[in-house]
Amino acid sequence: MKTQAQTTRPPVVAIMGHIDHGKSTLLDYIRKSNVVDGEFGGITQHLSAYEITLPYQGTDRSISFLDTPGHAAFTGMRERGASAADIAVLVVSAEDGVKAQTLEALKTIREAKIPFVVAINKIDLPGANIEKTKQTLAENEVLVEGYGGDVPWNAISAKKGDGVSELLETILLVADLAELTYDKSAFAEGIVIESKLDPKRGITATIIIKNGTLKKSQFVVAGKAFATTRIMENFLGKVVSEVPSGVPVQLVGFDTLPEVGASIKTFDKKREAEDYIEEESNKKSVFKENDTNTENKKIVPIIIKTDVHGTLEAIEKELRKISVEGLQIKIIGKSIGAIGEADIKMAQSDKETIILGFNTVVDKSAKDINEKVGANIQVFNIIYKLTEYLEEELEKRRPRIETREVIGTARVLKTFSQTKEKQVLGAKIESGTIANGAKVSIIRRDFPIAEGKIVELQQARQKQKEVTDGECGLMIECKNDIAPGDLLEAFVMVTK
Repeated sequence: MKTQAQTTRPPVVAIMGHIDHGKSTLLDYIRKSNVVDGEFGGITQHLSAYEITLPYQGTDRSISFLDTPGHAAFTGMRERGASAADIAVLVVSAEDGVKAQTLEALKTIREAKIPFVVAINKIDLPGANIEKTKQTLAENEVLVEGYGGDVPWNAISAKKGDGVSELLETILLVADLAELTYDKSAFAEGIVIESKLDPKRGITATIIIKNGTLKKSQFVVAGKAFATTRIMENFLGKVVSEVPSGVPVQLVGFDTLPEVGASIKTFDKKREAEDYIEEESNKKSVFKENDTNTENKKIVPIIIKTDVHGTLEAIEKELRKISVEGLQIKIIGKSIGAIGEADIKMAQSDKETIILGFNTVVDKSAKDINEKVGANIQVFNIIYKLTEYLEEELEKRRPRIETREVIGTARVLKTFSQTKEKQVLGAKIESGTIANGAKVSIIRRDFPIAEGKIVELQQARQKQKEVTDGECGLMIECKNDIAPGDLLEAFVMVTK
């Protein structure tokens, strides 16, 4: 029950589902349909959350949406998005039904223990089959209303907008059932959804307030990062003086980059905030570095520069998946922003260093320096292109091991003549292939006594490139005398 101190707050909603099932199209339609054109056109910065207002049962109601990426690389962000969200919308294509990332999103929603609504999308397409989609959902233990369960659902076309208004009403109905409230007078608490370095404005973070009210002249701590509430902006980029719960806000002026997913604490006095950071820093971390065995492995240093913190997290996750025998990736630097002089200088500590940029640029001073030093800089805007490049580059750098591969054996039957180091003899093939030009190991009483090379090979008085059975004649170049009964072990050196 809602107490006198509690006030109803807008729901925070995460749109989730399989890639190409229409998450981004739905988010874009909702945003463009519920934000005034002039205001929307004024949005210049990237924000990973936005707020809409719509009429509902005779009053204006708000919903905040998290713009969580749908690519498989952003699993961490999707999980965090769900934990920041109150309600999830699971988008499923009416053409394709349940797919791999649908199940992954469903697992995330269930682990977060939040209610969800199913949006069956692409109903305008010729191959759409709503009943079949419901069936594939049921096969994965999602029983929608009217199909043996109580999970709300709506049929929509995110592209045309059909059914989207009804979907928004369903979201508000689910929110009412969840009785989402907050204490208006409490200090604001929330979660960092995104953080980035703006070259002109400094470090900014997008935060969803989950309880309390964020006000001017307060001090915010996110992990070990600290900021004042001097510059607070809503998702349109407009300056605001206070932010209620359930609403996204961009906070400008952090001293260090807050981690995405970090909880925020708010204080009235700067000293209290500083004491809290010190207290948290003194706590023994429960996390330990991966104790990866790097013994006898070649280290490849990597510096990562990206546009936003969430992308940095995603790339780190992808790099952890790459495994090349004999090599170990070591991230020696990672940050947000353009590739600069400091990155070039860091790369000079080891000429093997690779600087990977994602959705970022190389600044002019770094370009000028790099013309002289030639650091390996690679910039991408598609994650799989980055990982493809790195896998190929690591394969080129992989330490090659030369191994001895036995291709055949023959037993010496008789020796005929010897001229300097060349000896003519007869032998019988015991296994494999004896080839002209192959190296041979001469083994006597199970002990290797010398090595030589086959310079001529004959069978039935005809020169041969190789012999696989029967008897043959050989001319072998060897410093040691070869005797009847010796075993000739032919081998090649293979680089792997």
